[in-house]
Amino acid sequence: MMASPPDTSKSSKLERYNSYLLRRVSSAKLIAASSHLLFRATLLAGLVLIFLFLLHYPPLLLSSSRYSSASPHSNHRSLLSSGSYGGGSWERDVRRSAAPRRPDGLSVLVTGAAGFVGTHCSLALKRRGDGVVGLDNFNAYYDPALKRSRQALLSGHGVLVLEADINDGALLAKLFDVVPFSHVLHLAAQAGVRYATRNPQSYVASNVAGLVSLFEVAAKHADPQPAVVWASSSSVYGLNTEAPFSEIHRTDRPASLYAATKKAGEAIAHTYNHIYGLSITGLRFFTVYGPWGRPDMAYFSFTKSILSGKPITLFRMPDGNAVQRDFTYIDDVVMGCLGALNTAKKSTGVPGGGKKRGPAQLRVYNLGNTSPVPVAEMVRILEQLLGKKAKKNVVTLPQNGDVPFTHANVSLAKTDFGYRPTTDLATGLRKFVKWYVEYYGVQTPKVVDKDAGAEEKEEEGAAASA
Repeated sequence: MMASPPDTSKSSKLERYNSYLLRRVSSAKLIAASSHLLFRATLLAGLVLIFLFLLHYPPLLLSSSRYSSASPHSNHRSLLSSGSYGGGSWERDVRRSAAPRRPDGLSVLVTGAAGFVGTHCSLALKRRGDGVVGLDNFNAYYDPALKRSRQALLSGHGVLVLEADINDGALLAKLFDVVPFSHVLHLAAQAGVRYATRNPQSYVASNVAGLVSLFEVAAKHADPQPAVVWASSSSVYGLNTEAPFSEIHRTDRPASLYAATKKAGEAIAHTYNHIYGLSITGLRFFTVYGPWGRPDMAYFSFTKSILSGKPITLFRMPDGNAVQRDFTYIDDVVMGCLGALNTAKKSTGVPGGGKKRGPAQLRVYNLGNTSPVPVAEMVRILEQLLGKKAKKNVVTLPQNGDVPFTHANVSLAKTDFGYRPTTDLATGLRKFVKWYVEYYGVQTPKVVDKDAGAEEKEEEGAAASA
């Protein structure tokens, strides 16, 4: 009898099963190893990104006390600790500049004093007998040499401008210890709509953190609390289509980061008014222009380009309509700022941040010219004043934060402090061009007449003494 062949089916199945298990285990190990590798790679990439962000944008990621705290004990390296400021001689200089020369005169801390609007306001305040101390960080957003020239101009009129940052809470607190300022005119800010796409962090550091820094000192350290007038912007109206722009119109659709930071500032102002009783007035400026202006503004850069024979870029709307701006001459804006300061009521809070004694004044106003003008018309006036045609590139308005038009309703400012803009664009640009050619020493085919120059000096003197 022959033996039956061995049954190999069971052993084959067992081998296949073992092989399957081995493949499963190997696959699981591979997946686990891959997961660990992926986790480590992700973690490493995250650390690298954080390092790069810290390297390029340290202001936002350092201790919050450095940029938003106004406490005199903050971690911000103050100019006081460096020995740059402080001491008896320094304090005497500050008090001398801050002392009013007229009965019931104001004592005003002006931030951004070496800026365009800050310089004109400081001069006007000083000339009418108020005390003024200026603060400016002289950043390089545009040529600091122009800011230094403004500083020299102010110094010649007895206005001390300190080089410091509004995020230096210790220095701000020291200033309020030395001088009981009755008012703060807060004009320091990172300006410009398009620049925000290249350096957004600077807008947060200055327009948000800097504003909080100032409010913190004013609310919790200053004794007495000052009334604060500060520069918001017409940019807060953003995509609003109702015209003219009124303070009651919606401002919740900003078209640029700059506008968003200014809108945030208005909300922050409401908070400090509500909690700490700070008297706060916000001013929404509409395209301010004039002598000693900002080189990044169109009228200024166009003048430079026309004189040098370089092309300028003009924007038009997709439907072909002209881009328009409510150009407002600097003297009119100064009158608005002084009117807001004159009518600002006292704060109602208790130094140290205690419970306020009652509701405090909270206001916001448009300061514009009320007459929108096509930008192309502004160029035509410049061509006429300079005696030279512009080389124009006309393109469609890009989606970079610019809005098609601005138009101010100033009836509220007119009612509350008599704001009445009086300078038309042609008159204002003539004064600007005269200053420009004298300041930069350039030759133009057409010279502004001497009578116009004399008229300008008379008008500026009247505005400064008002």
